[in-house]
Amino acid sequence: MSKSKISKLSAGLRKHIILESGAGKTQKGALSTNIKKSKYPVSAFAENTLNHCNGGATLQAALWLKQHLNNGGKLVITLAGALSSFQVGVMLADLIRQGKVHLISATGANHEESYYRYVAHSHYAYIPRYTELTPEQEAELRDAGLRRITDTFLPEDESVRIMEPHLLKMWKEAEKKGERYFPHEYFRRLFAEKLIKPDPAANPEDCWAYAAYQKNIPIVIPGFEDSTMGNIFASYTYSGKYRKDKSVVLNQNIMKSGLDYFTSLYDWYMENSKDAPIAFLQLGGGISADFPICVVPSLKHDLQIHKGVRDWAGFIEIGSSPMSYGSYSGAGGKEKITWDKLSTKSYFQIIQSDVTVVFPWIAAILLGL
Repeated sequence: MSKSKISKLSAGLRKHIILESGAGKTQKGALSTNIKKSKYPVSAFAENTLNHCNGGATLQAALWLKQHLNNGGKLVITLAGALSSFQVGVMLADLIRQGKVHLISATGANHEESYYRYVAHSHYAYIPRYTELTPEQEAELRDAGLRRITDTFLPEDESVRIMEPHLLKMWKEAEKKGERYFPHEYFRRLFAEKLIKPDPAANPEDCWAYAAYQKNIPIVIPGFEDSTMGNIFASYTYSGKYRKDKSVVLNQNIMKSGLDYFTSLYDWYMENSKDAPIAFLQLGGGISADFPICVVPSLKHDLQIHKGVRDWAGFIEIGSSPMSYGSYSGAGGKEKITWDKLSTKSYFQIIQSDVTVVFPWIAAILLGL
């Protein structure tokens, strides 16, 4: 494109345009030959092929995050859907071990499913053509005890029911002593007290919850009751007329709530943002992301801290939710400015794609592969 044409545009528009001639030096020779010579082949392949659309947005986001971390910045990662069942831990656990993750906000399902993968990996099964199942076949799977999550079957008997007795014992002890703990604190005792062991076919290093336990990374679980173990805990606290066996009825207060998690974020964010900017990487949508990102506007507007609250340095979202019906997951970065979740100076990138496709590229670049 002629530079003379670009020069006719307004300054505000010109700054968004990158000429191909200024985008970087074009390598000579075959792609595969150049990649094989590289010290970081995966990153090199990404930089040579992820040039446009979602691929280009992925590369830009990854390179920004890499620079942010290299400059001493910190990172919050949020997990939606069933990413733990889809083995997000293979990448996330390594990022945690390398000190590139500083807090994780996960749905109760994602948190517990990291543990389920740890204890029951060899019992998982897959059905790649799940979209072709009939309602009758789905009922057949149900009756066989095969709990489907998209293309993956969660082995309930070998995971949930193995861990439940250990957690129930902890809950009873907490009630007896008048103690309260966060959901993830009860779970972490499974590792600390060696109450569970990895499936013989599993790689313990692939469990992000185990890596977070080893590094003592803070975990936030908004809406814990919206998970299998959360449902189970709720059932133990119910003493209504529909409960037949009332031999065990727990006090709900032994489990710290979402309010406790949110107020803990006030302290965590203020302390951790004193000397370093904090970026936000949202994998999927929903409460796991909307919950922690709100800590910044709440500090400013609800606690009335008008000075000293650092804005989120950057916001990157990978998701497929459309921008409609007031959906948080589909809201663009600019909308978050109006809620004071982001500032006009915050970096933001929305990648409209599948997390299981995009996140591996970002993780590879951050891991220096």
